[in-house]
Amino acid sequence: MRSPTRIPSPQSPHPHAGSPAVHYRNPYEELAELADPYDPDDPLGLGLTSDDDDDADLGGRRGKPAASGSGDDGEQWSPPNHRRSSRRRRGRFRAVPRTAKALIGLVVLALLLVLGDRWAVMYAERKAEQELQKKLNLATAPNVTIHGFPFLTQVLGKDLQQVDIAVPDVAADRVSLAEVRAQAQDIRIVGDLPSSFRGATVGRMKGDVLLSFEDLSRELGASQVRFRALGPSSVRADGKLPVAGQQVSLHAQAHIRRQGDRGISTSVTDMRLDIPGIATYRPGPEPRAGLYLHKKAAQQISEDSEKAQALLSIPSVAEKLGVSPAEAGQALNDERKLDEITGAPRFVPALLAVNLVQAANDHPQLARKLGIDPMVAAALARMKVPELTNKLELSFQLPEKAKGIRLANIGVSPEGIRADLTGAGLNFGKTR
Repeated sequence: MRSPTRIPSPQSPHPHAGSPAVHYRNPYEELAELADPYDPDDPLGLGLTSDDDDDADLGGRRGKPAASGSGDDGEQWSPPNHRRSSRRRRGRFRAVPRTAKALIGLVVLALLLVLGDRWAVMYAERKAEQELQKKLNLATAPNVTIHGFPFLTQVLGKDLQQVDIAVPDVAADRVSLAEVRAQAQDIRIVGDLPSSFRGATVGRMKGDVLLSFEDLSRELGASQVRFRALGPSSVRADGKLPVAGQQVSLHAQAHIRRQGDRGISTSVTDMRLDIPGIATYRPGPEPRAGLYLHKKAAQQISEDSEKAQALLSIPSVAEKLGVSPAEAGQALNDERKLDEITGAPRFVPALLAVNLVQAANDHPQLARKLGIDPMVAAALARMKVPELTNKLELSFQLPEKAKGIRLANIGVSPEGIRADLTGAGLNFGKTR
C-alpha cells in the first residue's frame, strides 16, 4: 500500500506586509497520523498471515527443522500433504473390531437375502394370478398371497406351506359370485417356479363364497326387484313389476337350501302382487290364490253406498258376502237396508275373503268402480307361479372347473348368501 502523499499547505500569494505568517496544515496528514502503522506483511490490515508462515508453524510443531532455501527467511516451501486425512480415516476403520465388521457384513447380507426372497414371492404371485385367470377363464385376475418364509427354500423343495386366493366376480349359472376366498395348504408344485410351472396338488383347502344381494338385484333386476336378508336362511324380495302398462308391487320370500354339495337352490313362498291401495293378487292354486281387496279399500266400500250396491248387484258376489238374493234386491232400493247390511260387523271380513278375479273379468264396470283396471286384473290372473318364481330364482352351481370343491354351512348375512368351501386332494393344471 502506498503512503499518502503529503500536499503542501496553501500560502497566501500576497501576504500583507507587517502581518504575521499564517501556517495551514494538510488535513491528510492528520488522517495519516490516526492510521495504524503500515505493515508490508499485512497490507490490508486484516491480521492475516501468509502460507509460508503457516507451513513454518506446522513444520515447527511437527519437530522438523526449517530447511534453508532461497526465501527471505531462509525457509524452503513444500506443497501440503492431502493424503494424511484419508490415511487417518482408514486408520479409524482399522480400529473397528473384527467382530463388529463381521456383524455389519452379516446384516447387509441378510437384508439382501430378504429383499431377494420377497422379490421372488411377488414375482411368483403375479405369475400364479395370470395362470389362474387363464386356466379358469376368469374375467378378473385373482389376488394370490403366498405365505411362509423363506420362500426360496419352499420353491427348492417344491412344497408351499399356504397360499390364499381371492377371486372376484365368478360366473355361477345365472348369477355371479361376488367373491370366492380360499386358503390352500400343503401345496405340492409340479414343475419349477416361476418359469416352468405346470400345475399343483392341494392337500387341504377351505374358504367361503358370497352371493351378494347387490349383484342379485342387478342381474335379476329386470323387474326392479331388490333382495335383503329376512332370517338366517330366508331372503325377502321387494320391487316393482310392470303388468298391462301399470306398475304393481312384488313381494315374496325365498328360503335358501343346499342342493347337493355343489349348489344352492331356493323355494319361493308367500308371493303376492299389490295394486297399491286397492287389492292384492296371490298367484298359485286355490284357496289362497286370487285377487283380494285391501282392508282399507273394503272399509271404504262399506261406507260408499254406490260401490256397495255395485257389489250386491252381482248374485255370485252377494252370495259370497252371505247376503241372500232377496236382501240384496232390497238393499239396491232401500238405503236403510243397505246400511244394515254394510254396517254389520261381518261385512268387511266377508268382503276381504271374496276373490274378485272372476267378477272383475265378467263385470269390467264393477272392477272400474272399485278402482281396479280390468286389463290389469286379467293380466294378473294369467300369471303363473313358475313364471314369477323364475324372476326370483337365486340358485347357483359352482363352476365345472372347480372340481373337488364342496359347499357347506349355507346361511344368509346382511351382505348376501354365504357358504363355506371345503376340499382335499385337489389338482390344478398338469400334475403328472
